[in-house]
Amino acid sequence: SRSHPGLVRRLFEQEVPEIGAGIVEIINIAREAGSRTKMAVTSHDSNIDAVGACVGQRGVRVQSVITELNGEKIDIIEWSSDITEFISAALSPARVIRVVLDEDEQSARVIVADHQLSLAIGKEGQNARLAAKLTEWKIDIKSETQYREMLEAAWMSDFDEAVAADELERGEYLDEDGYSDEESEEELVVTDGQSAAEYLNMLSDTLESLGEEEPETEA
Repeated sequence: SRSHPGLVRRLFEQEVPEIGAGIVEIINIAREAGSRTKMAVTSHDSNIDAVGACVGQRGVRVQSVITELNGEKIDIIEWSSDITEFISAALSPARVIRVVLDEDEQSARVIVADHQLSLAIGKEGQNARLAAKLTEWKIDIKSETQYREMLEAAWMSDFDEAVAADELERGEYLDEDGYSDEESEEELVVTDGQSAAEYLNMLSDTLESLGEEEPETEA
């Protein structure tokens, strides 16, 4: 089938002698036929550049394959055993700032500059989708701004939890009426020994602590 990734492999095997000789190896191919292909290659000879061998002088080798595929775009990527480097390369032409891995889930959060976000994702998500297929990792792409906001939200959540735990430990949680465990409504009741002025001052302080407006007093 002309839509199968195997066709791309076969065409490069015909165009690149180093592949037939076993010097250059095609590790994986991710393809959306008629639109775009990403191909990861590696060299078993330190003197041979795998990507350069597939591209050919002045791009003649890769151009022959592109012509055979009716203009399908082809990204040739250097494979790496370092998954961070491989994912970064797979998202080419976007430039990656950081990759955060979750090896248990085989997923990666990739951070790019704000102006690189649309390039990393690609039209209708194609670049990210092909990179995920090529690397066989789930990829979540965030801009620097999005990542910073996400971290700040996480830090604030952790901070709020720490404050809540501290208040619980000290027994200072407020009840539904806004009083702490160490306060009671009776504190706002005028006792026999209090003057009206003392009561109003106490009420004012309490309302201020609750963020409410002080009630007006009649002359």
